[in-house]
Amino acid sequence: MGIHQKSEKIDLATVKALSKLSGEFLAKKMERDHELHQIITGQDDRLLLIIGPCSSDNEEAVLDYAHRLAQLQEEVKDKIFIVMRVYTAKPRTNGEGYKGLVHQPDTSKLPDLINGIAAVRNLHYRVITETGLTTADEMLYSANYPLVDDLVSYHAIGARSVEDQEHRFVASGIDAPVGMKNPTSGNLTVMFNAVYAAQNQQNFIYRDAEVDTDGNPLAHIILRGANNELGINLPNYYYDNLLHTIKQYQQFGLKNPFIVIDTNHDNSGKNYLEQIRIVRQTLINRAWNQSIRQYVRGFMIESYLEDGRQDTPDIYGKSITDPCLGWEKTESLIREIYQTESQAL
Repeated sequence: MGIHQKSEKIDLATVKALSKLSGEFLAKKMERDHELHQIITGQDDRLLLIIGPCSSDNEEAVLDYAHRLAQLQEEVKDKIFIVMRVYTAKPRTNGEGYKGLVHQPDTSKLPDLINGIAAVRNLHYRVITETGLTTADEMLYSANYPLVDDLVSYHAIGARSVEDQEHRFVASGIDAPVGMKNPTSGNLTVMFNAVYAAQNQQNFIYRDAEVDTDGNPLAHIILRGANNELGINLPNYYYDNLLHTIKQYQQFGLKNPFIVIDTNHDNSGKNYLEQIRIVRQTLINRAWNQSIRQYVRGFMIESYLEDGRQDTPDIYGKSITDPCLGWEKTESLIREIYQTESQAL
């Protein structure tokens, strides 16, 4: 019994040197990061779209998707700002199943975390340098944040992590947007408390040292629906849900109020086609109510090259975790969002 060390201690500088941005690529990332910050703070009124595979299990398929998405970003850039989901660590309630690229860089082989870290950095690096897009990832392991902090532009804290004190405190020291999801119970107060903690200064032990944080004014909420004790999905993107959420945002007095609608998970019941309807309904709500338009300014969508999901990676570009929209439907949906925003008063 116990914890058994399997490798030498990770040298942070050595890991980062493997795929370090410089020159024009670093400048491009900094430019896009600035644009993203302007969107979160309300100085840029474009919609934020965080979109991509549920999990990035195949490097070449992810890059194929990224090139297509980058071309589409150029066409819609005056109304929509796209950050690509490059999710490399997957939460597992009972510890079973595929845990993401960081655990298993080759799905046909056993877990290999040391090479997994290198694979994660390499994938984010390639998306940025080969397509010009910047990336989002889920901060599943808060201790791993320094391994990717120079590459990832948007960090998400999931429903299972949002109640964890260390995730909240680390988020308060990140100089980038952090989206914090409501827990699976749907308790919005838990989520707002997490954002409050992230927006304020904190003091704690991190990576074997006492640290202070500055607070992160870019921390905000993601509505992903809930699931009750009977296993019934309880979406929280409907009109009345949004008005209630906005009221709570105002009561907490948080900086830079910003709401992202997660169109999959418990909002869709993991029926990936429902994502299209959820986007459409949210766009109608934004057009109908100025407060909703002011607060609800982002979507998180799970999308890949092929529709649906599979248990093993047999079909190129098809998810091996949650089901995703295929590329044709994705392209059509992004163009629909763009047309709707272009016609908005």
